[in-house]
Amino acid sequence: MATDSLSIGDLARTTDTKVETIRYYERTGLLPPPPRTSGNYRAYGGEHLARLSFVRRARDLGFSIEQVRALLGLADQQHLSCEAVDTIARERLAEVDRKLADLAALRRELASLIGQCRHGTIAECRIIEALAPG
Repeated sequence: MATDSLSIGDLARTTDTKVETIRYYERTGLLPPPPRTSGNYRAYGGEHLARLSFVRRARDLGFSIEQVRALLGLADQQHLSCEAVDTIARERLAEVDRKLADLAALRRELASLIGQCRHGTIAECRIIEALAPG
């Protein structure tokens, strides 16, 4: 598909992004507003496609909107050291590691509860007992 001029629907389909998300990214400045056609329709170009693809990939990796904004700002200054990019990526990796540790603890707790099951009645169920308040 040529990227000379894409409608918002074409851009959405090409990047697997909802139209409302594209509009949100425009409102928040992650995506520059496109020029308008004579009929006042948005006319996206290749630079919009590339930038939206960047944003989508960063979001898929779990970067926050503010982290994406910072990464975009850095990507636009290619003469700078990539140390700041590395810092942002390391922060994201630390968040992932914390979530993995939390999930591992949750898994251990659930496995322990399941392991205590005696296959009796609900009145004797250790899982229900552990979930009940007080």
